[in-house]
Amino acid sequence: PGYRRANTKFHDKKHTTDALLAISRLIDGYNINHADKLNVHMVKLALIATIFHDVGYIQTIDDVTGTGAKYTLSHIERSINFLEKYYHKLNFIKKDFESMKNMVNCTGLNIMLNKIKFSSEDEKILGFMLGTADLVGQMSARTYLEKLLHLYKEFKEANIYGYESEFDLLKKTAEFYNATLLRLKRDLHNVQRFSLIHFQTRYKINQDLYSIAIDRQIDYLKKILSANPKTYKTQLKREK
Repeated sequence: PGYRRANTKFHDKKHTTDALLAISRLIDGYNINHADKLNVHMVKLALIATIFHDVGYIQTIDDVTGTGAKYTLSHIERSINFLEKYYHKLNFIKKDFESMKNMVNCTGLNIMLNKIKFSSEDEKILGFMLGTADLVGQMSARTYLEKLLHLYKEFKEANIYGYESEFDLLKKTAEFYNATLLRLKRDLHNVQRFSLIHFQTRYKINQDLYSIAIDRQIDYLKKILSANPKTYKTQLKREK
């Protein structure tokens, strides 16, 4: 109550469910690989935090100017504020909110992860899993490249500079791929490795399907950008 429907086309419900599935697989892989399983209550908080991690893009009912994309730079703070109000209304304990706040902050590319004061090792691991699921969930999605065109529009509405056009954003996505890999492996402690264990155990597939999908996306992106920069959109038709 009091909020409009989400209207951002990159940070949409599909992105949230992709992240939710990805973190669930990471949790499963971790538990398969460890005798000491992740704390059940903390896992529940992590799944809730994943569902709420981008609600900061949603506008209030009286906010009728533009779309939620204008909150791109403040969406994490707004997501946490939304979560705090929601939990206060339902009389949940503050400790649980603080845990979810820390986890949601792990999705912020400009947030210093080593400055977050986690209450436990499980909370930290799950926070890094959420930060990882946020990235691999969107980058492995079948329509990721098409949705980057929507991301450019979100950035433009939020007055985020550094991207001159849709083509420029696509080009820089390919260029910064290595930086994303570094974040996953170094900053987020390579918790993505647990997805391989999940696929090996549950499906007898000896490959991390997330890594394969992401690599294919980037390879295809580089291919269409180098072939003919003027016709790249004709190669992006997978939204349906």
